[in-house]
Amino acid sequence: MKRALLLVFAACTGSRTEAAPAATGDHAPSIDLAPVTTDALCVTKGELAGSSVAVPTMRAYARGSGGDAAQLVFRHRGESQDSRALASGDVRRQIGLKLRAQDSCNVVYVMWRLDPRPKVDVSIKVNPAMSTHEQCGADGYTKVKPRAKYFIPAYEFGSTHTLRAEIIGNDVYAWLDGKLAFQGRLPEAARALAGPAGVRSDNVAFDLVELAAPKSASDADAKPPACKREGGSD
Repeated sequence: MKRALLLVFAACTGSRTEAAPAATGDHAPSIDLAPVTTDALCVTKGELAGSSVAVPTMRAYARGSGGDAAQLVFRHRGESQDSRALASGDVRRQIGLKLRAQDSCNVVYVMWRLDPRPKVDVSIKVNPAMSTHEQCGADGYTKVKPRAKYFIPAYEFGSTHTLRAEIIGNDVYAWLDGKLAFQGRLPEAARALAGPAGVRSDNVAFDLVELAAPKSASDADAKPPACKREGGSD
């Protein structure tokens, strides 16, 4: 029997994770989620050792998941064993979600970043006709501007937090520990993206308590590319 601690993907429809407290603010989460199982999680960069991440770069997606929403519950364990710069040359400490993760070159990121100050950073990466990091590197990024300013806390050693995000129409929302922390309008290019949900981290050590995502409603999400390792650090 699989450990109930983390990563579960329920086979039945209509199930919903209860990990996060009730959200507050102008908009509450509206997409049903189900926990993701370990065998449904494809780690494409870095390593997930049991429930722990200690490497500076980790990327993964949930097989058979829908890409319009996701929720990550994690326990912060400080900085990773080593640090690694992104392809841009920046060294950032951040953990977050991938939405509509078509491939390494086409994806929406919702990141809870610590550097240079705590913030929710949302961006869309679009590179038509490209699919691997070797092809696109750090090209194709567009920042999504927030409609309002929110107080964004840092996560501290030993603390457990919940990051949730979802796309409704052309809008993207994010919640930190049940509180609305970001809302903004995605560029038109986001409409063409189709893929599963996932998780990303850079230079942060943590325990992955739970990842949850909607069940796929389309062939594009239900049949993602074969799980394979990728190089680089976008």
